[in-house]
Amino acid sequence: MPELALDGCVIRYDDSGGDGRAVLFTHGAGADRTMFRAQHAHLAALGYRVVSWDQRGHGESLGELPYTAARGLADLEALVAQLRLDHPLLIGQSLGGNLSQAAVRARPAAYGALVVMDSAWNAAPLSRLDRALLAIATPTLRAIPWRWLPGIMAKASAQRTDARASLLATFEKLGKRRFLDAWQATVQLLDPLPGYRTPIPLCLIRGSEDRTGTIATLMPQWAAAEGIDENVIADAGHMVTMDAPDAVNLVLTQFLMQQR
Repeated sequence: MPELALDGCVIRYDDSGGDGRAVLFTHGAGADRTMFRAQHAHLAALGYRVVSWDQRGHGESLGELPYTAARGLADLEALVAQLRLDHPLLIGQSLGGNLSQAAVRARPAAYGALVVMDSAWNAAPLSRLDRALLAIATPTLRAIPWRWLPGIMAKASAQRTDARASLLATFEKLGKRRFLDAWQATVQLLDPLPGYRTPIPLCLIRGSEDRTGTIATLMPQWAAAEGIDENVIADAGHMVTMDAPDAVNLVLTQFLMQQR
């Protein structure tokens, strides 16, 4: 399996190879690259060069340094540079969507397009209530015994039984400390900037049954602010790629075809 040593961690990834347009999939907190298995295979079959990676501390990317937003972003940028991905299309879910947004905001000329799935809007304005809820989110999760937390999170994240079972195993493997570090990184990536608009082509995807955080409220507002349509996938939850792989593949295909 391909790997890359970065800042005290061995990052492992799948790379379909080839000369096609590069696509980089980045998973959410607690998950791993297998959540994009259907999308990876689909886009590779269409001729794209597809890279899916396990973020540090997740899946098969081993390392002891705590996960932070800064390390996650540095890892993403280093992977792009090391693999020589030319203006890759960034696709991220949840925390992966936050990281991908931050990467584009930092270096917009380096990326070709952005797809965000079931993720908070980094640049969205935050009310006092929003800030208060964010402040108590991690302490609330920390108070839940680990023997219960993976099951609670898996049930909240997916609609399909097989998806929940897969997520449960992934969450349990991660461990509580690493899970909370990754969760907190999402909060660290929220950076309100009124008037900011994504400077490259943007696609927003949300599962219709996603009830995590404020995604169901803010993603439609984000789409309206950007002047684009939000792609709402019926009967899918937060892990939209696992709940409705074919529907997600269709949206991705239609969007990416426009970027040729």
